[in-house]
Amino acid sequence: MADKKSLKYFMRNREPEIVTVPGPETIKDDDGKVIQLEVKVLSQERINQINDAYRKRSMATDKKGNPLIALGEVVWKTEKDSARATRHIIAEALQYPNLQDKELMEYYGCLDITEMPLKVFLRTDEYQHVVRMVMRVLGLSKEVNDDEELDDAKN
Repeated sequence: MADKKSLKYFMRNREPEIVTVPGPETIKDDDGKVIQLEVKVLSQERINQINDAYRKRSMATDKKGNPLIALGEVVWKTEKDSARATRHIIAEALQYPNLQDKELMEYYGCLDITEMPLKVFLRTDEYQHVVRMVMRVLGLSKEVNDDEELDDAKN
């Protein structure tokens, strides 16, 4: 009879992990040090839910509005707003700064959290840095030149 393997290794803490990573070089504290960002590790399930919310499926139509048919089947088209989904993921993952904070959203005149990353990280280099850091923490990208930066932040 085979030994029963323990499942205790898969019964992990459900509290989300918060990882600190360096913010953009252009945002410094009162002492002149780069602000540290706090990123919540979102579950794959949550990331999928966010991505699905920005995916729309509809019938493909011709110029006259008639449904397209191929091999006797209706043709469907899927539209994705990947950029907006990414901004939503960033806004949800960032804990500091909290881009969902009511006061911060009012300051920037935003009603939708997907606008916040672009408002708070105004410069292209700032925004790209934040995207890179958050996606690395979430395991959604692997960039060789960021390995050392992220490892330093974890230590």
